[in-house]
Amino acid sequence: MSVRTARRITRTRLFATAALCAATLSLTACESGTDNAGSDATPTAATAPASSGGSVTQTSAGTAGKGAANASDGTDGAKGSTSSGGSAVQGGSDDSGKPAQCTAGTTKIKATVVSRPINHLLLTATNTGSAACVLPQYPAARFGDAQSVPPVAESTKPQSLTVIEPGKSAYAGVLLSAADGSADHGHTVKSLTIPFDDDSIATVDLPSDGVYVDDSLTVTYWLPSMDKALEY
Repeated sequence: MSVRTARRITRTRLFATAALCAATLSLTACESGTDNAGSDATPTAATAPASSGGSVTQTSAGTAGKGAANASDGTDGAKGSTSSGGSAVQGGSDDSGKPAQCTAGTTKIKATVVSRPINHLLLTATNTGSAACVLPQYPAARFGDAQSVPPVAESTKPQSLTVIEPGKSAYAGVLLSAADGSADHGHTVKSLTIPFDDDSIATVDLPSDGVYVDDSLTVTYWLPSMDKALEY
């Protein structure tokens, strides 16, 4: 074999070896790249959902927490309203033992001239409402065009205000005039009005020929007993 031929064979082998190495290196690099890409993709894919899921979960938890807090606040707020409301109702409950004031709309007042004692008028206040009510201390009776109301007989003052249950009555006596005619400014009146504490006013019917009054005109306090009302 000639030297030239040997060199050709050697060069060919070198080229083949180099090509083989190049192919091997290329394949290794590709496999390495594939592995790396897979390695990068897999954690990324796994991490991204986990991170996203964690974020959503955290947000949901936060939202739920806030929602629960808001719900709690709303409940507390509702309780507060109920409490407020409850404070108003509680105050009413505390006052439940204290009847509301009687008014002209829930109380009918009747005037009756009695034979005994003489020169007396009996006022009867009947509760026409559905709940008990408390009367003013005494009837601030205004007879005719009088500019003032008669004085009240302090000796008839009860220990407490008079309360009337639905359908029940209370009484007040009125001394119209002096029995011996000694008082001044006697005259006949044909109208009577009686105000209540809420500023409502009851119009009370008097006999058609009116009643005679003078400076002796005096009323009693409202009393639960007719007899007591006519004692003065």
